[in-house]
Amino acid sequence: MAHFPREVVKSKNETELRVELVNGSAVQLIGSDNIDGVLGTNPLGCVFSEYALQDPKAWDYMRPILRENGGWAVFNYTPRGKNHGFTLYQMARANPEWFAEVLTVADTNALTPEDIEAERREGMSEELIAQEFYCSFEGVQFGSYYGKQLKQAEDDGRITRVAYEPNIGVETWWDLGVGDSNAIWFTQSIGREIRVIDYYENSGEGLPHYAKKLQERPYVYSTHNAPHDIEVREFTSGRSRIETALSLGIKFQVVPNVPIEDGIEAARSLLSRCWFDRERCARGLDALASYHKAFDDKLKTWRSHPQHDWASHGADAFRYLAVGHRTAKAQSEEPAIEVRHYEPEAAQVEWLRV
Repeated sequence: MAHFPREVVKSKNETELRVELVNGSAVQLIGSDNIDGVLGTNPLGCVFSEYALQDPKAWDYMRPILRENGGWAVFNYTPRGKNHGFTLYQMARANPEWFAEVLTVADTNALTPEDIEAERREGMSEELIAQEFYCSFEGVQFGSYYGKQLKQAEDDGRITRVAYEPNIGVETWWDLGVGDSNAIWFTQSIGREIRVIDYYENSGEGLPHYAKKLQERPYVYSTHNAPHDIEVREFTSGRSRIETALSLGIKFQVVPNVPIEDGIEAARSLLSRCWFDRERCARGLDALASYHKAFDDKLKTWRSHPQHDWASHGADAFRYLAVGHRTAKAQSEEPAIEVRHYEPEAAQVEWLRV
């Protein structure tokens, strides 16, 4: 805020990071993770700094306001793989109403070839050099859990148009939230293939909202799956969310509670069997691509746990999908336990699977 010349400043609000200008305009800094704060404004223009790391929902909320105001938006960022930043760049490059430009160090001369060579000698990977200095979208977000697996799915043509098969039941996989986002993946299992046909996410809504969204879709459901905390009882009602869901016609199965690290490994393994509908799963795919390890700014090293941000909800729901499928597969591969039931007169033996 100190960068504004004194003669143009009418007032400052350090708490709200807002500067009122003498001409009646105002400039305010707002984090894109604070969607409610974004919605409380009526801007003429927005600058989305490091957009590839932001929740793309912020732009979705702001765009109708800017269009109504005849406003403008600027997006400046370093690529973080082929996530929503890449999608926006592709659109802008093909749209004559937009301006798109990629500036590498060869254009800006911000660093010399000797500087880059020094970074290489000091251990910077070629992938990160290409991303940070040459604006390459071909790598994956640094610290990404699923970036390589998603890139392989893209290369294999498994992110495409995936049709719903009416004769196959649809399974849903949930990450539950009220204040936070609630995320749902919709899948169909056909042989070894996991066809991911749909994704839905919202926040600030109760279970009736999501029950309605399930009913609005043309799917025939086989199972609904949620994490173990759905069984926890709420103090106010004395009921668990699993009981509330059942009253709304949603019968949940509980996904086993396993350590996050094990769930992430299960998700990495499952991704090789997944086919995604590019359009209906767009936000979920962005979440998977953006899900990354937390970074310790002081120690300059990756932490052993994920960063909790907008991408966590879709990624957590997918983790439950992977754990649930792994558990179901393990159960189906268990050898039958031999149980002999003797009928005294016929001495008949029946073989039961338990």
